[in-house]
Amino acid sequence: MKVLVIGGGAREHALCRSLSLDSDVNALYCAPGNAGIAEVAELRPVDQLDGEAVARLATELRADLVVVGPEAPLVAGVADAVRAVGIPVFGPSGEAAQLEGSKAFAKDVMAAAGVPTARSYVCTTPEEVDEALDAFGAPYVVKDDGLAAGKGVVVTDDRAAAREHALRCDRVVIEEFLDGPEVSLFAITDGVTVLPLQPAQDFKRALDGDAGPNTGGMGAYSPLPWGDPKLVDEVMASVLQPTVDELRHRGTPFSGLLYAGLAITSRGVRVIEFNARFGDPETQVVLARLRTPLASVLLGSANGTLDTLPPLSWREDAAVTVVIASHNYPETPRTGDPITGLAEVAELDAPYAYVLHAGTRTEGDAVVSAGGRVLSVTATGSDLAEARDRAYKAVARIGLDGSQYRTDIAAKAAEQR
Repeated sequence: MKVLVIGGGAREHALCRSLSLDSDVNALYCAPGNAGIAEVAELRPVDQLDGEAVARLATELRADLVVVGPEAPLVAGVADAVRAVGIPVFGPSGEAAQLEGSKAFAKDVMAAAGVPTARSYVCTTPEEVDEALDAFGAPYVVKDDGLAAGKGVVVTDDRAAAREHALRCDRVVIEEFLDGPEVSLFAITDGVTVLPLQPAQDFKRALDGDAGPNTGGMGAYSPLPWGDPKLVDEVMASVLQPTVDELRHRGTPFSGLLYAGLAITSRGVRVIEFNARFGDPETQVVLARLRTPLASVLLGSANGTLDTLPPLSWREDAAVTVVIASHNYPETPRTGDPITGLAEVAELDAPYAYVLHAGTRTEGDAVVSAGGRVLSVTATGSDLAEARDRAYKAVARIGLDGSQYRTDIAAKAAEQR
């Protein structure tokens, strides 16, 4: 099977790594990729937002499957363009991807499907914003309606800051604050059948103790030792299957990866948001635990044959991912700094710990930073404590001037707190 992966972040590196280990895959390409992905896949240049260009590339490569990784190409309809030339695609149509592309659309789908979520208002004027903020009170939750690379949400007790964020957006969703821990649950679907993956927890804030600004994610772990064993079944019944059924009934079937961001509140499970693709950094830990070869599952989603596949198989190991970010992330991250120690991690820590590239590029023989979140270090172990220890030992081997990372990823869970 020839597989083309679209994207160039740590999520796509994790996907390419898993696909490269799959015996069914005999040719693996990534466009545009990054310095790390180049070690496991052949890189090709492409404008990932140009559906016709992606379709041409897939045709030239005679790809048997195209995997569209990031949300922006999905919302832009890149998957539609590839399907139009007869090549199977893992990823929803542009219309179905509005589940992530528009918070208001997602709220409408959830209301129709009876999916539990926070009460909310969609606001387009200052008067509507003020009314919604007053209705819910602090802490205020203000979400940009459109794509914002995981950083369009403000949660604050400061009404002025909440209002300022709301007025910077063309349209916002203001909703009630949901208490309780957050959980990410992915599901692969072909528009009818839904296969849930293992839950994970990520860390959105930049600093230890969940302090600092919101980011695209600073780390993650799986499994959740504190989680209810019935959580996956409950979310399947109340969230994932009803959402997939509702979209199919609307004539916009969703096939690909449905990501439910959940809050485990005092009143039960509530959906915080949906994404239409694998999440970063949760993908890194979830795929590290997946024993089932990945290509056949992604192709089953693209071809509508998930119901013919055997149940997914999972490793007992725990996995922890720690993100290394560049100086001043997430504000105005510095780029162009050399990265050292990558070979040392590969030599000394494999196969228990490995580096996945996000914002990197090559300059001659050197690898340098090229974005805010630069690298993800993923490690596995017999339990979270061992995985966490291995991850941070690998992080310590990597040099990047001015870089930052959280030191408390999975700490409470490893200590059974």
